[in-house]
Amino acid sequence: MAKKKDFDKIDTNKDGVLSEDEYANASKSAGVEKEKLNWFLRLITVGERFSLTDFFDRAKKGFVEFLIVFFGVLVSFGVEQKGDDFEDREWNIENLHNLKAEMDSIKVYTLQKQEQMNYIIESYQDLYDTWDTDNKYIFIWIWGDVKKKEYDFPLKMYTNRDPFNPPRVVYDAIKLDGTFRFLGSEIGQSVYSTYEGMDLKYLKINTDKEEEVFTKKFNDRVDSKWVFDLEYIDFDSPQFWINNREYIQKDQYVKYNLFKRIELWQQTAEQIEEYLKVVESSIQLVTKEIQKKDDEITIVYWVF
Repeated sequence: MAKKKDFDKIDTNKDGVLSEDEYANASKSAGVEKEKLNWFLRLITVGERFSLTDFFDRAKKGFVEFLIVFFGVLVSFGVEQKGDDFEDREWNIENLHNLKAEMDSIKVYTLQKQEQMNYIIESYQDLYDTWDTDNKYIFIWIWGDVKKKEYDFPLKMYTNRDPFNPPRVVYDAIKLDGTFRFLGSEIGQSVYSTYEGMDLKYLKINTDKEEEVFTKKFNDRVDSKWVFDLEYIDFDSPQFWINNREYIQKDQYVKYNLFKRIELWQQTAEQIEEYLKVVESSIQLVTKEIQKKDDEITIVYWVF
């Protein structure tokens, strides 16, 4: 501890401000009284006395504390960012699993449509091929017990349409959250072709708007001609199709309409087959990507 006589040796100039020599001597003592300091030193002085040694010690301590806090915050942000990236990655992988499940459903849906379309083509092609035969049941399809009404009427069902509309709920949900940026260009393009491609668009048009053209023409024919030529119109009655069989067979407009619609169905069947290849290819690519992501080694950061 500095003795009283040490302070007695320190004098101020006429303005009451210490000289450079006096600052040097003060660094070796217990310090200089705050009242004898200039305004700047008073501003940075803690306590009643100023000491260079104490000042530099506090400066070094403050700088070290600053570095600790700075790098601590920096590391914390980095860990948090890595954690967010890991959560995003896991979320994207989960979306891929959901997307694959939906594409599996699309494949099942497409296969069912393919089977249905092949059955329709075969059935109506047979009707067209036997249109002019002398068979009073030509416009009645009987597949079981007549007493149990296990029959139906092909021209009554002719106006039915079933537009191609595969599921796309998962795709629409993840399209906006950036998951597709997580995929490579090849997979992204393949998935896009499954849900937005031209094969699907043409398939939807043919099974909806194009089919509507033929059903509308058939309905217009019935409304503009059959209702005036025939005594009654009852598509649910077997007698209607039996009694008016020869009249309908002579209606070449309806027969030609059937011929052109069969052509559309055949084209649709080819489109379904092509679209099925697109779906299967997308499923294979997404499956490989899921396997690749599942096999990756991931470092998990824990924040305490």
